[in-house]
Amino acid sequence: MSMGDIRDTSFPRFDVTTFIATLLLTVIGIMFIYSSGTTTSGVVFSNEYIRQIVWFATGLLLMFGMYFLDYRRLSDIAPYLFVAILILLALTLRFGRVVNGARRWIGIGNLGFQPSEFAKIAVILLLARYLDRSRGAITRLHRFIIAFSILVLPILLVVVQPDLGTTMVFLPIFFFMTYAAGARLRHIFFVLATGLLLVMFSVLPAYESLILRRSVPIISVLRDTTLVSIVLAGTGGALLLSVVGWFVTKRKPFFWTVFVLSIFLLALGGSYVLQNFLREYQIMRFIVFIDPEIDPRGTGWNTIQSITAVGSGGLTGKGFLRGTQGQYRYLPQQSTDFIFSVLSEEWGFIGSVVVILLFTMLLARGFSIVLHARDAFGAYVASGIVGMFFFHAAVNIGMAIGVMPITGLPLFFVSFGGSSLWTGFIAIGILMSIHRRRVHL
Repeated sequence: MSMGDIRDTSFPRFDVTTFIATLLLTVIGIMFIYSSGTTTSGVVFSNEYIRQIVWFATGLLLMFGMYFLDYRRLSDIAPYLFVAILILLALTLRFGRVVNGARRWIGIGNLGFQPSEFAKIAVILLLARYLDRSRGAITRLHRFIIAFSILVLPILLVVVQPDLGTTMVFLPIFFFMTYAAGARLRHIFFVLATGLLLVMFSVLPAYESLILRRSVPIISVLRDTTLVSIVLAGTGGALLLSVVGWFVTKRKPFFWTVFVLSIFLLALGGSYVLQNFLREYQIMRFIVFIDPEIDPRGTGWNTIQSITAVGSGGLTGKGFLRGTQGQYRYLPQQSTDFIFSVLSEEWGFIGSVVVILLFTMLLARGFSIVLHARDAFGAYVASGIVGMFFFHAAVNIGMAIGVMPITGLPLFFVSFGGSSLWTGFIAIGILMSIHRRRVHL
């Protein structure tokens, strides 16, 4: 690629729609961060909204910096950014600050940041670089496995912090990007099914003891190390025979047997490993998602109070700074994880729909940028960013209304947090850079 090609800005039109949607979401976020730090008597006891304003201002600089930078340059520096993030994640595990039982922040004193947030951008860029250079070869299984291996180290370094929510974000990013690159649907389904079964196998023992409160033979197997080993060995033997059958006969029944047994083997074995990393409160989050009343004053408190706040807002809400659940501090983490609950209580259904429509607008613009990107690298990066935004919004809003388990994922641009806000603005800047240099239609 020549320097003249890199500097080409034939169509430098500013993406006003994306910018306005981002701006409105951030302003709304600052308003409700302020509300979440105010008492019923109007006393402001938190300066989080001031810090968010500072991060907003610096985030705009990052966004415009990425907008004016040709996104194609990011392909060259992607490996270095990825290695730098891996180093920061490793340093976080050793020197990071522990908050709420997790070692996720690194810095000095009150000044710090969360490397796992920026890891999402680093993974998107490196994966896009690999997919771009693989071209149509991603349909081959070994290419797909190599693409997935890019996620392995970041996932391992984040899951041991522990940060299950951020760990989960890497998967939809991967799905969106590999689908855009033309990966086979059965390969994507394999990863998705394995992940879902892994979580299910990890949670089932707690489900048996806390909700069913009786022994279920099939589930009880998951509690016994010896039985799990026997099942794994048996499955492994059947898998080996099926692989031999496939290579000898090339018949499809053997192929699909290998496919299904591989999913089961990886999920069961992975769940045995995952249970050593998951904390009790993380497992309980899945349990109270099924039945919040199982622990109404403990883990279930968050879900119950959030649903109460959202429901009490009605159609038009109780009014700005007049929400009872938020003002009386019934909502935990209300400026971060449950900011949407505060908003729904004070602005009601109409306000909630406005926020959802703004996110829908961002996602729609993102899909348009994917379709009209100048090159494959830009399309893959944009699809990864869309996947990241979609998953964050769906999970955060979903857990606020009780249809998703609590994972601690922030709502981009709305939730309090500098690392999250900066990551969002960097992503928007990259999207706008891709849009600026799009194919002219």
